[in-house]
Amino acid sequence: MNRSMLLLTALFTSATLALTGCASNLSGSSYSRDDARAVQNVRMGTIESLRLVQIEGTKTPIGTLAGAAVGGIAGSSIGGGRGKTITTILGGVAGGAAGSAVEEGVTRSQGVEIVVREDSGATRAYVQAADPAQQFRVGDRVRILTVNGASRVAI
Repeated sequence: MNRSMLLLTALFTSATLALTGCASNLSGSSYSRDDARAVQNVRMGTIESLRLVQIEGTKTPIGTLAGAAVGGIAGSSIGGGRGKTITTILGGVAGGAAGSAVEEGVTRSQGVEIVVREDSGATRAYVQAADPAQQFRVGDRVRILTVNGASRVAI
């Protein structure tokens, strides 16, 4: 394996690991460090409807930069002279777009929209990542926990 391909493989692997490490957990049973000891407001209610939704992935510069680096290296191994410069630039641009798309796809998750009729009479919808540990059903009594502006639904 030539040196460029080895470097290309190492960059792609590093970018993939960085992207999966950036994915945050949006389930109802996941708390940030800041929320762990904060007082929460608790409301009670009954689930009126459930709908599966897609939570879009993150779009940070990491995916774009990693893709551009990989694409630039791949492009630089093609052609010579001015052609090599052009393929390096085009590889970087195409790789950046591809890296951004890969990041969004890797960090995308399945979610659930939970419509709750709260005991106060208000009806609100909450979206959180689907959590196999919490199987919601229409008619379930639930708690709505709010801390630092973020709400989650729990049985």
